[in-house]
Amino acid sequence: MKNKSLSIILWAAVGLWMLMIFNSMSGSPPPAEDRSLTYSAFLAELSDGSIREVTIQDQRITGVRADGSRFETFNPNDPALVGDLLNRGVTIRAEAPERPSLLIQVLAAWLPFLLLIGVWIWIMRRGAMGGGGSGGLFNFGKSRARQHAEGEVKITFQDVAGVEEAKQEVTELVEFLRNPQKFSSLGGRIPRGVMMVGPPGTGKTMLAKAIAGEARVPFFSISGSDFVEMFVGVGASRVRDLFEQAKKSSPCIIFIDEIDAVGRRRGAGLGGGHDEREQTLNQLLVEMDGFAGNEGIIVIAATNRADVLDPALLRPGRFDRQVVVGLPDLAGREAILKVHMRKVPIADDVDPRTIARGTPGFSGADLANLVNEAALFAARAGLTKVNMETFEKAKDKIMMGAERRSVVMSDEEKRLTAYHEAGHAIVGRLVPEHDPVHKVSIIPRGRALGVTLFLPERDRYSRSKRQLESMISSLFGGRVAEEMIFGPQYVTTGASNDIERATEISRNMVTRFGLSERLGPLAYAEDEGEVFLGHAVTQQSKISAQTAREIDQEIRAIIDRNYQRTRQILEENVDKLHAMAQGLLQFETISREQIDDIMAGRPMRPPEGHEDEPKPDAGQEGPEQPDRPHGPVVGGPVGEH
Repeated sequence: MKNKSLSIILWAAVGLWMLMIFNSMSGSPPPAEDRSLTYSAFLAELSDGSIREVTIQDQRITGVRADGSRFETFNPNDPALVGDLLNRGVTIRAEAPERPSLLIQVLAAWLPFLLLIGVWIWIMRRGAMGGGGSGGLFNFGKSRARQHAEGEVKITFQDVAGVEEAKQEVTELVEFLRNPQKFSSLGGRIPRGVMMVGPPGTGKTMLAKAIAGEARVPFFSISGSDFVEMFVGVGASRVRDLFEQAKKSSPCIIFIDEIDAVGRRRGAGLGGGHDEREQTLNQLLVEMDGFAGNEGIIVIAATNRADVLDPALLRPGRFDRQVVVGLPDLAGREAILKVHMRKVPIADDVDPRTIARGTPGFSGADLANLVNEAALFAARAGLTKVNMETFEKAKDKIMMGAERRSVVMSDEEKRLTAYHEAGHAIVGRLVPEHDPVHKVSIIPRGRALGVTLFLPERDRYSRSKRQLESMISSLFGGRVAEEMIFGPQYVTTGASNDIERATEISRNMVTRFGLSERLGPLAYAEDEGEVFLGHAVTQQSKISAQTAREIDQEIRAIIDRNYQRTRQILEENVDKLHAMAQGLLQFETISREQIDDIMAGRPMRPPEGHEDEPKPDAGQEGPEQPDRPHGPVVGGPVGEH
């Protein structure tokens, strides 16, 4: 309200000042209409001897005629006028120009300076009231951290699930702040900082919000990007201001989200060491563990790029602990699902354990999205509760992409896609130690015309050489099936993604995982991120030309070996290939139960919700197909250890 009143006063002052300037520039007021004369008429009356006396004042001439009437006209500063008046015997009076009062003269002289001072005070007050968070004009160096009061954040540890070890670590910090004597009596020292590291969506920021909800101390939250500006020195100033505010509120917690925006390794850029980001990092290092202590301040940071952080930032004394917030396991996924299911009405047939078993590799954010998508499916179907069917639809949409029923495929394209996906499924089913086939579909989803979905029976943390080669064989199942059924001249571009993934797995086996008997357990892979991290401006190859040639030969040998195994499997099971393709053409989507029937040689049962209908003829050949994207075999990522 004060800010608004000050603005009104300033604008009123501006208006008054402009009015005064206008009045001073406008001079004397114009003559009254009833006694005004044109200058030519005035000269005519002067020639006739009709004028008795005149009074000249600035740009106005007033006078009295011989008959006693008064007149008024404009003074054009005619130099011959005074001589004419004297020659005609006219009495001439001259008066000084009208001057404004002393007060108005003082205001006119000082008002511009007063106005400038007022505007300056207004801008300063506006910036101060806006604070660092609003980006006030004179608050570049102020911290943009938001201070959360007790009770402002409603999220608690009960809302965080699936990361029990990480939750235990940060719960200990809250207990330390609440009851420091419990730890200090045994010589324990409060940690200076905790670095939460993990993939995106695993709940690092949610865990920090839970800390804010549980801690009964001031909580400052800020993003790493809020420190860095285009002006050099601003980031360091904001770090200093943040810790000054924290010292006033000690004990307290500072949470820095995405700290990799400011904490990257120094000397990693092409601009040298004297840049804004490095100055900000240096100031952060000093504030966390410098000459002046910051007792009672705990810094919690979160990042998914711990590999790019400066080593000085991660040492004990700054970030004493590194808490890994990884992808949840089966029990963790079940707990996360239960947390999110509390917010939606759930039907009796929904089993969180079953859903968790079918979502390996899902993060906490993925599971929250799954529950939300299931609720949207239920709302579109007009249901009052979210049932298991809607969860299955939501899972298929997230894993395989949204259905594109509007895509019109010809019969030949459907037939070719059916054989392609059937080849993936059969090979994946028969090769050793491969993830089980969960679902096969020729319904266009996302950018793909068909999808084969593999789901592991349990959480995997590493993969053996046999498993990796089985994945390569299943990836080539679609291309080999096209080549067998339609002929080499009708092979399409649909396997491009399969070939790319198979080549990547083979190269990693040779250059990174040490799974080649010919080349041995040596690391031949180049660090692709080195240039972007700035460790070296130019890359230099660490292997000789002869070794590179041997690597290519070994990769080719792995590909050829698994390609031939894929062909042999499909040739031995060509009847099952035809049966599965016909089932896909009939029902478009088949699941594990129908695949089990086909592989056992039994008549395929219809999927749930379908009536048994005559199967169309799958055919053996087809015309050349146009270039098209094709869905990859969906499965778990290749483990790296």
